[in-house]
Amino acid sequence: MSGGKRAFLFPGQGSQYMGMAADLYQASPAARALLEKLQDATGFDLLRVMLEGPEEELRQTQNAQPALMAHSLAALELLREAGVEADTVAGHSLGEYTALVAAGALAPEDGIRLVRRRGELMARAGDDQPGAMAAVIGMEADALQAVLDGISSGIVVIANYNCPGQLVISGTPEAVAEASAAAKRAGAHGAVPLKVSGAFHSPLMAPVAEEFAASLEQVGLGNAQVPVYCNVDALPHRTAAELRDCLRRQLTGAVLWEASIRRMIAAGVTKFVEVGPKDVLTRMMPRIDGSVCARAVGAWQDFEAVV
Repeated sequence: MSGGKRAFLFPGQGSQYMGMAADLYQASPAARALLEKLQDATGFDLLRVMLEGPEEELRQTQNAQPALMAHSLAALELLREAGVEADTVAGHSLGEYTALVAAGALAPEDGIRLVRRRGELMARAGDDQPGAMAAVIGMEADALQAVLDGISSGIVVIANYNCPGQLVISGTPEAVAEASAAAKRAGAHGAVPLKVSGAFHSPLMAPVAEEFAASLEQVGLGNAQVPVYCNVDALPHRTAAELRDCLRRQLTGAVLWEASIRRMIAAGVTKFVEVGPKDVLTRMMPRIDGSVCARAVGAWQDFEAVV
């Protein structure tokens, strides 16, 4: 992968799976040491949950989020051992925290403790005010917003602008169900419910936003060494103050993923490397811009192709 700028992308919740990072843990002493250090920082048996499950435990928000960060950082460790670095970074939702670690703005141990706390608060918000999310397929944002404007059964918003033809809505269960049915009547190809514990990136996260902001203030966040394209505005940021503000707003704000990718491409990025489990972000790329190179790196056998 030569020529042009390179971006590292980090996935969010939903990419976890039982046995994640097992091959990295077994094959690489550096990855193993990092994973064990991250487990110590979380204060719970993170590696058991990642490697052995059960799946229901791994899927819990407070466990899935640190597990995803740990896997991505282990993969990042191997890339850096091979001398592969990025000119810019971005992460989808939870992945934005991993991106901040990759950019040198956040220490790995602080990052994983912060996402563990974030997951706990998001799960609690979901318990206190049940929510739902659904992926709406084959509908443009303006058309979907027009549908949502007509929903009367509760709160529902566009939470993720992922790529052309793939948007995610979030809100109260009744409103998400009503909006999903209305979107299909208005021409959407489908609306797929997501397995989540709450209405992420919606106003239903507001009750825990202040508490999370307090946790965020306790973490040492520095300036980024490379630009970080943030979810809430799809713009590059490097200063600690700007990054902290983006994180505060992210809990209730929408993920502007497509716009982030397009702006990175406009800034000269031609190579995208998804660092972490699965290839969710890589598969979105052709729908955003088929002219760029995108690869996923999360398993041991992936590294030779990128290096």
